[in-house]
Amino acid sequence: MNVRHALDTYRGHTIPHVPWVELRNRWFAISGLLVAVSLAGLLFGDLNFSIDFEGGARITYTFARPVDAEQVQATLEEQGIDGAEVQIVNDEAVSIRTPSLTGEGISESEVIRRELAEQAGIEPVEVNIEDVGPTWGGEISRKAAIGLVIVLAAIMGYITLRFELKMAIGAIIALIHDVVITVGVYALTGREVTPETVIAVLTILGFSLYDTVVIYDKIKENLETQSLVGRLGSDGTIDLSLNQVLMRSVNTSLVVLLPILALLLFGGETLKDFAFAMFIGTAIGVYSSIFLAAPLLAVLKKREARFRQLEQKLTDRERVVARRAATAPAATPGASTGEAAAARATARTATTGRPGQKSKRRKPPAKRKRR
Repeated sequence: MNVRHALDTYRGHTIPHVPWVELRNRWFAISGLLVAVSLAGLLFGDLNFSIDFEGGARITYTFARPVDAEQVQATLEEQGIDGAEVQIVNDEAVSIRTPSLTGEGISESEVIRRELAEQAGIEPVEVNIEDVGPTWGGEISRKAAIGLVIVLAAIMGYITLRFELKMAIGAIIALIHDVVITVGVYALTGREVTPETVIAVLTILGFSLYDTVVIYDKIKENLETQSLVGRLGSDGTIDLSLNQVLMRSVNTSLVVLLPILALLLFGGETLKDFAFAMFIGTAIGVYSSIFLAAPLLAVLKKREARFRQLEQKLTDRERVVARRAATAPAATPGASTGEAAAARATARTATTGRPGQKSKRRKPPAKRKRR
């Protein structure tokens, strides 16, 4: 493929010819491997939930006098706080995660605030302390799970009414695939799971569904064309449909991924948490819409009686063509293989003459009379 042809394909002027359905076992193997790695990360690792889910306290402040994590850790231990996680952010701020400060045996938060401010050379009011109880975090987790179930049920009903049940099954499998891999990435990287992450996951489901619906709509339109299905079969029709909308999906995804990448690189901490989940989920959503949702639909469609009959007709037609090709050399005994192939090609491409047309022969020259 030259550069001009690739550019025409990218702009949508030329339809690519990728056998998506034929290579479905390869795509299924890749998806299965990604899901297996993600599940392994969830089973053998732990999600790093923020205090919004597990409860606890977060202390943040910017220091005027340089401090390190060990000094801050020692100050907290003097106030009866053990097991605190201390991070120095950008060599200018401190982020501390501790158990809830309202428990028994722990000093008052104002005393902790004053000690940390004195150590950092700032005023006590500049030390921000957020204390979240475990009950509120459990409520957030429960509502997030309920929201996810409601979203999946609504998507299932919508696609069933708009298209059909088989397309709804393929879309739901692709969405579950996206959620499992996105959550698995968080488990493998140890990145903190925040409420922004939950919002990003729900947003991912919407974008992945949009891309899948665009592809399914084109497949539905082509599958209703009897002449096209009769010529290509269900697999060939789904391949053609996917190739027709491929560049639209790729360009739409790039338009979405570029702003997310900008937020991930240049946004603040809160925006980066949201952008990280969005970037991973959107990329996986594009993959599942093209490489998983459409091939899954092809597997489900092949079980319908109508498409089984069409596939049988195509198979019979190919068998007849193969039998004719095999018996063609017998018509020219003694000829070599190359001569037989040339004879078959000539027989296929030759045209018959017009009816009633007489062959033109050159008349012999007339005899000259002697004088």
